[in-house]
Amino acid sequence: MADVLRSLNLLETLKESIEKNNISDIKDAVEDMLISRINIAVAGDRSAEKAAFINSLRGLGQEDEEAAHVPSSAAPEELAVFPNPKHPDFRLWDVPSVPNDSHFEAEDYIDRYKVLRYNAIILTFTESPSVNSVALWRELRSLQKETVYFVLLASIKDTEKTLETKKIGSLDVLKTQGVPLPKVFLVNPSALEKLHFLTFLEVMRGDLPEIRAHAFILALPAFSIPLVNQKKDAFKALVWAAASLSCGVSAIPVPFVASMVDATVAVRILSKAQISLCLYDDSLLRMARHRGIDPSRLKALRSCALSVEVSKSEVKRCLAKAEKETSTATARLVDLAMPSQTRSVGRSFTVMLHALNAAIDDMGADAEKVVATVTEKQ
Repeated sequence: MADVLRSLNLLETLKESIEKNNISDIKDAVEDMLISRINIAVAGDRSAEKAAFINSLRGLGQEDEEAAHVPSSAAPEELAVFPNPKHPDFRLWDVPSVPNDSHFEAEDYIDRYKVLRYNAIILTFTESPSVNSVALWRELRSLQKETVYFVLLASIKDTEKTLETKKIGSLDVLKTQGVPLPKVFLVNPSALEKLHFLTFLEVMRGDLPEIRAHAFILALPAFSIPLVNQKKDAFKALVWAAASLSCGVSAIPVPFVASMVDATVAVRILSKAQISLCLYDDSLLRMARHRGIDPSRLKALRSCALSVEVSKSEVKRCLAKAEKETSTATARLVDLAMPSQTRSVGRSFTVMLHALNAAIDDMGADAEKVVATVTEKQ
């Protein structure tokens, strides 16, 4: 696998790839970010709260066709996998709860459910973590698995006071069991924008390799304005990589090759942005149904044409517009920032960067309007 995929600082590695003329590394990075492959295990009792959490992470409600349900269709000791309908390489694995058996062996549980293969493991509970789940956490950490988290899922009956009491009790359990610097994240499984999910997300982003953190951010539904901004940042890293690819390809002396690559890659990026920002029709209809809003009201908030439909003709129009708007002075500034061997193709980089970043900003603004309208109904 390319060094890009192992990097904790994606852009720095991409810049090194340009300096070394390693175009294949940049292509690998663009493709991997577009695929957004990530596997997350959600362990714990198969409760209504856990099902709601799995559904919310995929932007679904209980009434949706591909939703997780209680009781689960899987046998109590079997895994159940829930791919994201729009991001099929983002998979949530419903792992059976850690048994309360006094003879529980964490190593056996890890082997049986192949726990180490997951990018992250979320240990969920609705009251307090069990002694055996803490034993599992300790064993995983001893195996150098850093991305293991305790998440307290709020139930319908919980109040702010009961949740705080549960959290304090859970932290006491972890301290008693020898967990250093214990953390418990409070999450409303049906409304991720509430409580501490965004804090949890920030911690997970810091723990995951950057390429996987990007994958997770891009696959989540756009349920809050801070998350929309994180998605925009992730897409701009992807745009930077794509613009670098455009720059490298345009060095090949074949007429029109660069413009064709620009448009093709741009369509893929902006199509993914439309899905990730939840701007496509089906997503707006689902949100409207869940929140009791007139769907036409949400659709009317999309002022950017690419928020409504990502077509190759519209993308080409955006690239042509950027070509006209990119001044010589701007091109020279970018040239100065590029390695010397690539300055001759700096303008292609500038146009691609300008066009796609402007589109991401416009689509992000539409997503923020949708989120603000949806959350004001709560």
